Amino acid sequence: MGRAFEFRKGRKMKRWAHMSKTFTKIGREIAMAVKAGGGDPEGNSRLRAIIANAKAENMPKTNIENAILKASNKQDKAFEEVVYEGKGPHSVALVIETATDNTTRTVANIRSYFNKRGGQLLVSGSLDFMFERTGIFKVLAKGLNMDELELELIDFGMEEMEDDGEGHIMISVPFTSFGGMQKALEDRKIEIINAELVRLPSSFIDVSEEQEEEVNKLIEMIEEDDDVTNVFHNMKFL
Repeated sequence: MGRAFEFRKGRKMKRWAHMSKTFTKIGREIAMAVKAGGGDPEGNSRLRAIIANAKAENMPKTNIENAILKASNKQDKAFEEVVYEGKGPHSVALVIETATDNTTRTVANIRSYFNKRGGQLLVSGSLDFMFERTGIFKVLAKGLNMDELELELIDFGMEEMEDDGEGHIMISVPFTSFGGMQKALEDRKIEIINAELVRLPSSFIDVSEEQEEEVNKLIEMIEEDDDVTNVFHNMKFL
């Protein structure tokens, strides 16, 4: 066995660590969705979307059900979404979404990451205008006609649609059309593989390969925090 065994073991441990962190983040998203709209997926569109995402990440059904049950308990601690903004190395803008039950802990952690990697945490609203909130749906392409689907969905806010070449269709909508598009897809029995709200930069900043690596080290450090659900940046991809 030797090195080969250690290599396989290392890969497994890394994969399990990723799954653990992913499940933790999804569990917090479920908690916030349940607190906002109740624990019945039939009447809570946001919860349905998160459950679809959880299944796409191979989160066990029992984990999903337990997260919903736990969040439905009024005595359970509540998570809230808090967004932080900051400048990373080389003036790269970062917007960080968190789900936290302790904002004092979270903001202290986020500030420390910026300080360690040569960045700066800014006041809320400093950079938000540089990003546009957009809904992205990934649906199963099998049996769908792209042209017909485009005509059907344009009235529900569809901005762009494309085939990803892997059996899926990607659909983007404005933030305000997210719920309407989800319902339109569900009404048409179109299988939603993944649905998420992202923050797309309105402009990009050029960085060198070395500079990109510096910024990525900060992003990786932030993403390791259990309170963090998403990190968005405006680096131009090389």
